Amino acid sequence: MFFSQAHHMKFLIIGLGNIGEEYHETRHNIGFMVLDHLAQKESLRFEPDRLASVCELKHKGKHITLIKPSTFMNLSGKAMRYWMQQLNVDASQCLVLVDDLALAFGVLRLRQSGSDAGHNGLKNIQELLGNNVYPRLRIGIGNNYAKGQQVDYVLSKFSKDEQTAIPELVDKAAQAVLSFCTIGAERTMGLFNK
Repeated sequence: MFFSQAHHMKFLIIGLGNIGEEYHETRHNIGFMVLDHLAQKESLRFEPDRLASVCELKHKGKHITLIKPSTFMNLSGKAMRYWMQQLNVDASQCLVLVDDLALAFGVLRLRQSGSDAGHNGLKNIQELLGNNVYPRLRIGIGNNYAKGQQVDYVLSKFSKDEQTAIPELVDKAAQAVLSFCTIGAERTMGLFNK
């Protein structure tokens, strides 16, 4: 019993995004933005480490490691798998933060498994884990683009209107992350999947 308790004291949170100035605060980088916000709130800094920038925080007795992969989006699974091994956590103790075109801007959906829905980051994670059973927090970025413009859309900055709503959105997503680590996926889904 004691062992399984201790086992669930550790969590790995993976924010998806691309490194580099040109990708900073673009829609595809909402995962990075949420983790930056979490670190900032706790007055912590990300430090460059193997395959990712890493930051560790403690919250209600939980050890939470935040990572922003430095591998670029389509190799996100490499960083996730490496840090899972480093920390000795399994997929149920991980949470992937991902931008989602299928959800309206600002909507949050926590899921414990699911398809990659064509997302390059999730595709690579699924490939390297060998399955799609890992929790993810889908963050709605809307799909306000013309046919064939998807890549430009996800790699562009948020609109002026969206930018005013971003602080509230990243804060809500950050709360969902901490909730996942403290009260678990099921109860967090009940609270945040509105």
